[in-house]
Amino acid sequence: MISRRGALAGLGLSLIPVQLGAAAPKAPPLADPIGVLMQGGWARGQVTGKPRLSLGGQAVDCDPDGRFFLAFDRDAPPTATLTADYGAAGISSRTLAIAPRAWPIEHVDAPFHPPAVPDEAFAKLRAVELARIEVARAQVTGATGWRQAFVWPAHGRISGRFGSQRIYRGTPGAYHSGLDIAPGAGATYVAPADGVVVLAAQAPFTQEGNLLMLDHGMGLNSAFLHAQRLLVREGDRVPQGQPLGLVGMTGRATGPHLHWSLRWRAARLDPLLILPSAG
Repeated sequence: MISRRGALAGLGLSLIPVQLGAAAPKAPPLADPIGVLMQGGWARGQVTGKPRLSLGGQAVDCDPDGRFFLAFDRDAPPTATLTADYGAAGISSRTLAIAPRAWPIEHVDAPFHPPAVPDEAFAKLRAVELARIEVARAQVTGATGWRQAFVWPAHGRISGRFGSQRIYRGTPGAYHSGLDIAPGAGATYVAPADGVVVLAAQAPFTQEGNLLMLDHGMGLNSAFLHAQRLLVREGDRVPQGQPLGLVGMTGRATGPHLHWSLRWRAARLDPLLILPSAG
């Protein structure tokens, strides 16, 4: 009697042993990011390997070590899903709870629109300014300030808080998108973290005045408004603590102060949540 193995050998074929029960690759678990998980807050984390990372379906970039930064808009929903897609190895995900906040109402003794500017002329000029701002925000500079513990850009009285709804002489306006610090006219403000200057206004913008924008990397950027004078130029790489400008009241401002806004992509963040507690 000829065995099956012998018959196959006669045909020039052979049996290849198959190892049963070999474990398929499995996506590593996703650790919770660490930060301030609330509306206007942020978080940092790290993944194993090189997955496609996303937050609520929006891609999140990682550095070569798998470290990442993400943030939550002022009006973020109560939960957000962080997902790491490892392809054939599967998907790991975490549902993040985003704490809600109660926002104050502020009454501002100023007109809603800048005075003495015709609507048509203002709209045309404003469109050019907004386009410049969007181009600046889209720049990828390789800055690594997003990894750092941020410092205060200036020290003084807090004259306006992020997220508050402003009423301009009875007319509701947009909520306040940044933190206002009033150290006095001419005071120097500095870089809260390493970055690259992606916009330095050579002439005052209609609303922001002498505007400076700083990219911190990974989609995180700062904007500093109303400067009396800027001390850096576009393209400059600045370390944390370097002087950027002098506090003023150019543009739409009722007094000298530094307005600092912080964004991660389209999400507007509360600068107070990324700063040490004391100003």
